[in-house]
Amino acid sequence: MTRIARRSWPIAGLILAFACFLAPGWAGPSTVSGASAALPAWHGGIDLYRKGTFTTQKSWLWCTAADVQIVRNIARHQTDHSTTSQRRYFNWMRLHNRYDLPLSAGVDPAGWTAGLRHFVDDRYRLVASRTFAAALKSAVTNLRQTNLPVGITVANGGHAWVLTGFTATADPLRTTSFTVTSVRVVGPLFGLQSRNGYDMPPDTKLTPTQLRHYFTPWKYAPKRMIWDGRYVSIQPIPTTPVAPAGVSPAPSASSTTGPSSALSSPAPSSSTADVAAVSPSSPAGAADPSAADSAIASATSPSADATIAAASTTTTSGGVGPGLAIAIVVVGLAGAIMAIGIARSIARPRAASHPRPAPHARPAPRPRPTPRRRPHH
Repeated sequence: MTRIARRSWPIAGLILAFACFLAPGWAGPSTVSGASAALPAWHGGIDLYRKGTFTTQKSWLWCTAADVQIVRNIARHQTDHSTTSQRRYFNWMRLHNRYDLPLSAGVDPAGWTAGLRHFVDDRYRLVASRTFAAALKSAVTNLRQTNLPVGITVANGGHAWVLTGFTATADPLRTTSFTVTSVRVVGPLFGLQSRNGYDMPPDTKLTPTQLRHYFTPWKYAPKRMIWDGRYVSIQPIPTTPVAPAGVSPAPSASSTTGPSSALSSPAPSSSTADVAAVSPSSPAGAADPSAADSAIASATSPSADATIAAASTTTTSGGVGPGLAIAIVVVGLAGAIMAIGIARSIARPRAASHPRPAPHARPAPRPRPTPRRRPHH
């Protein structure tokens, strides 16, 4: 191959790559973004709970650890109820707390999020919303989009539950205009304690009004935390948001709802800081980037109350756009350059080849001259 022909191939390859960059959808049929095809059909609601997935927390401090075990059982179709697993989850999450807490305080929101990400699914993020309505709407939307349970803090952060299902007036995959009519919750204290609602049988159905009595703003009295006054939940955020087609994300509420009436906390006290957060871009256990008090959410969202707004679903156009036309021209140019290179390589005669010595062959040694003897005196 001649020098010109050799150079034409990489140039042509570069042009082809540039053409694909200009028109990424030209080579195949259009597809709809998102994984909605893998999600269950909508029949007025979703319930992820299955018999055999619930487990009671083995210690008064292990509510978040038991929640990780329950969510893992649901997500991975397992039936693990071992004390060993709960202990491992609890100890691991304690090491990933944002704040230095005494053992009696258990796991904080950062530690719980890190645990769900590490032991269940890396898409889990902490969401701290200003209002109950915004927190509930984002929680059920992301549950629907990922088919994964949501963790919520109850009793002002004194305990942790799992949101396993909901019913609504419309499918969150199809529209942002829907009203949540009920939710399904799981509390790991059931089997150890059932008093004042802490905890009810697994997969208990509550109205949003009933849930609001338990899902209250975060407050840890001994220490000021960045989640104070927010409704803290650990939500699975889809990597490719599945939003209602043709519907713009609804603006989130800007008003702040004050704490609801005081409730009796679980007794004996379970972990006092049972919910947490980890940055999507940082490894589990790294410092939470949501340290700015004005915006406490691990998901990218323009709203101030950390409600997750899904991006709109798009499909590629069926017509020939400017990008496709440019790609066709560039591909033709690449083909012409390749043809010229091939033609020149055929037309130009090859230079006479020079014989090369065989590998590792050495030239024959030259005869050494006989040294002259000097006369002896």
